[in-house]
Amino acid sequence: MKQGLSLRVSQHLALTPQLQQSIRLLQLSTLELSQEVEQMLDDNPFLELNAEEAPREEFGLPQVDTPVRRDDLEAESASSSIASNDQATLASDQNESEVAVPESWEGDGTTEVLPDDSEWGGDAPARKNNLGDEDERADASELARSQESLTTFLHRQALALRLSEVDRAALRFLIESLNDDGYLEDSLASLAAGLAGDDLEQAEELEHRFSMALGLLQSLEPTGVGARHLGECLSLQLKARLADSPGDAIAATALRICAQPMELLARRDIKRLMQLCGDTEADVRAAIGLIGRLEPKPGRRFVDVERNIIIPDVIVTRLSGGGQPRFSVRLNADVMPRLRVHDIYANALRQHKGEGSQALQQRLQEARWFIKNIQQRFDTILRVSNAIVERQKSFFVHGELAMRPLVLREIADELGLHESTISRVTTAKYMATPFGTFELKYFFGSGLGTETGGNASSTAVRALIKQFVASESPKKPLSDNQISDMLKEQGIECARRTVAKYRDALKIAPANLRKAL
Repeated sequence: MKQGLSLRVSQHLALTPQLQQSIRLLQLSTLELSQEVEQMLDDNPFLELNAEEAPREEFGLPQVDTPVRRDDLEAESASSSIASNDQATLASDQNESEVAVPESWEGDGTTEVLPDDSEWGGDAPARKNNLGDEDERADASELARSQESLTTFLHRQALALRLSEVDRAALRFLIESLNDDGYLEDSLASLAAGLAGDDLEQAEELEHRFSMALGLLQSLEPTGVGARHLGECLSLQLKARLADSPGDAIAATALRICAQPMELLARRDIKRLMQLCGDTEADVRAAIGLIGRLEPKPGRRFVDVERNIIIPDVIVTRLSGGGQPRFSVRLNADVMPRLRVHDIYANALRQHKGEGSQALQQRLQEARWFIKNIQQRFDTILRVSNAIVERQKSFFVHGELAMRPLVLREIADELGLHESTISRVTTAKYMATPFGTFELKYFFGSGLGTETGGNASSTAVRALIKQFVASESPKKPLSDNQISDMLKEQGIECARRTVAKYRDALKIAPANLRKAL
């Protein structure tokens, strides 16, 4: 075989570190981006927050090499002198009395300048320069987490009971074994066996103690706590109601219903419940109505629910005037960090070309890349948002019933981007509209065929189903077949299975469970 040399020309995509960072920043949410910026500010000395009240159009690269003004230098020197004076004062005060030193003053002796709240919106760390007002400035999530838990509430009630040490320990063990809803999921025998092991005699003794402690637990507030299943939970609440009103016939009927299988109550099988309970139809219906007003999860109000606050990335407002509706699409200034290169360090690096300058030059380039990629991220979000508003203009005028079918490829072809880029942009990014705040993915949906040969958005179809169910007769709810026929009358071809799928997605119960009493 004869050997030879040949030249081949080909193209391939090289994922440079800058491109990789750009892709990663594009798919981050607002909270994740703020954490990324904070981490970069800690790691890269050439990067700093721009404290100037400059217009948002100046955000990014145009400010990279902007010289620092003279008054900025004076303010920086003044702040450093103030910090040194404060440290000297703290050192002298500590000799006389004990002083709580903020975390930002510990370590290397310098004062950490926290980013301004206006730069970060809701994600900004709280200011610490006025320590006397910390209680008044407590974050809402911290206040929510400070509420009393179910176990603490029960332990506090148990302190008022006169019990022996053994019974008190048994009651404490059962309280600690409850789930978040206030139910005791494990049986008393399994709890006793888990403590006693192979000692059967001790297991029987523990089970007896637990049965006595269970009665005490179920007598505590909230009523229904310590139940093993839903029927017992409802029965405990009805027994408490009968104890207050012994002559309540409806509560007595409801108590007999709760003793039956819960499947009959879920199906609202009136005839079968009448036979089992021996009551009239009117009493059974009234009792089911009473049961519906009980609390199926006694520990619900004690559950510490972490609420996620959504900060929109894009704000859409309707412009007044003119015949045709016009909308203004702008980025949320509160989520856009103002970053720039630290000019003092950059100028010092230009003048110094000694040992280690190459590594510092690389960090300077990383800072410039980071600023550019963040600016490109917001520019891409704004372009995609403008394209969405233009395509879904009817939604911003009439609501979700006017939503039209839209897929990622349409926006990608219009903007000259890849579908994966549009997918990254629309994930975990939110838009504030006159009808509420929605994720950008909400405006994309498949289409269903119509009689005229067009397409109807699946979002609009779900809105129609919700509208049909809201206006149905409570005594005769619409079945999936009837909803499918009503959609066909509107010119939308939607099978019964599709209606059932959309109904489940909307968390709407089937017709037999929506039937009013």
